[in-house]
Amino acid sequence: MSWVGRTAVEIAEAVRNGKATVPGVVAEHLAAIEARASALGAFRKVRSEEAVREAQAVQDRGDLAELPLAGVPVAVKDNIEVAGEATRNGSAATPAEPATADHPVVARLRQAGAVVVALTNVPELSLVAFSDSVYGTARNPWNLDRTPGGSSGGSAAAVAAGLVPLAVGNDGLGSLRIPGACCGIIAIKPGLGVVPAPTHDWFEMCENGPLTTTVADAALALGVMADDATLTPRAIDLRIAVVPNPLPVGLSIDNEFQLAVEEAGHALREGGHTVVPGRRLPPIVGMSSIVAWYSCAAEDSQGLPVAKLERRTRTLAAAGRTVRTLHLDGTRTRDRWRANGADLWFGNADVLLTPTLAHIPPKAHRWGRRGLTKNTLLNVGYAPVTAAWNLAGWPAMTVPYGRHSTGLPIGIQLIAPPGAEPQLLGLATHLESTRPWSRHAPN
Repeated sequence: MSWVGRTAVEIAEAVRNGKATVPGVVAEHLAAIEARASALGAFRKVRSEEAVREAQAVQDRGDLAELPLAGVPVAVKDNIEVAGEATRNGSAATPAEPATADHPVVARLRQAGAVVVALTNVPELSLVAFSDSVYGTARNPWNLDRTPGGSSGGSAAAVAAGLVPLAVGNDGLGSLRIPGACCGIIAIKPGLGVVPAPTHDWFEMCENGPLTTTVADAALALGVMADDATLTPRAIDLRIAVVPNPLPVGLSIDNEFQLAVEEAGHALREGGHTVVPGRRLPPIVGMSSIVAWYSCAAEDSQGLPVAKLERRTRTLAAAGRTVRTLHLDGTRTRDRWRANGADLWFGNADVLLTPTLAHIPPKAHRWGRRGLTKNTLLNVGYAPVTAAWNLAGWPAMTVPYGRHSTGLPIGIQLIAPPGAEPQLLGLATHLESTRPWSRHAPN
């Protein structure tokens, strides 16, 4: 029996019970990565030798039978520190020196028994909703001509292709949920402060989170990353606001995406929840998201050698410096939205249901060689629905819910107020049961 393509829950249970060994599980996954990874472009580095040594160390632990992620192979986004590895964040301009310590999230995963097998490709400085860089172009395993999204695109592609059961990413304006929806997997952005944040936290908008193929795996991983065993799925008699098109009037969303949201709302009503219409997002949120994005580009590129940065990064950073000079970096709107705007707009609903994307993913090209206008239009055109909840600091997740006529997955987004991660996981569990989804893209 091969453990490649199995869930994290299944692998960990097998290792704890002695039905599989950590070195055996890791070796199988490394072999699958070697055979299939080049076409996918998901990884900047595969930790073949290191992972073998670390797998044996986990196998030799005296507490192996109690480890929640015993022997689970994990891929880590290349903007999260892994001890002994450079954190390049998709750029030739970042330092090549290895990190001296694991980020707390990586440390918790390792303490729980996981083995880091690879670092995943991201766009330069994780700035956009694609995953191309000087280290390669990640591709969508459902259609290699399309992007897997970004900036956690390499992580999502690796999970959707079955090369790892669990990957870690982060989400500053949608960078977990966008690739999750592009690749037909589960991704959850926890609320502010639930999980240790990335080093570059984008003015407290960015959170680390898991990408998996099942809700059970997402709940398990999130609990480990948060060091909180209470983050388990539960959802009883919730009031759910359904918004097939949450964008301001005049902006479109693919009709098949809207239909999926309506069908998911019906499934949740049948499951005993109250379903009501929701409101559209106010235009100021979209404008604030864009200027905040530009400002983050300026912040993260500061101090890096300009000559080594890609054209896209240079132009985004220049726009960011301009808006900050004009005091138009989105801070005021973000603060108001976080304080009360989201709550007022949310109404009396417990959970909001929307599409995750507006349109199918763009082509997988080297967009980093293009400038500000092209990258802004591409990003905003297909992925304008996620950023509001980073401004608010609220938890949000994407769940696969059917297949588009193009053959690509359809993702739907669940959002809730702070502290409601269990409710999101509970609703996602119900949706997963009502419309089972093929866990992995065709090989």
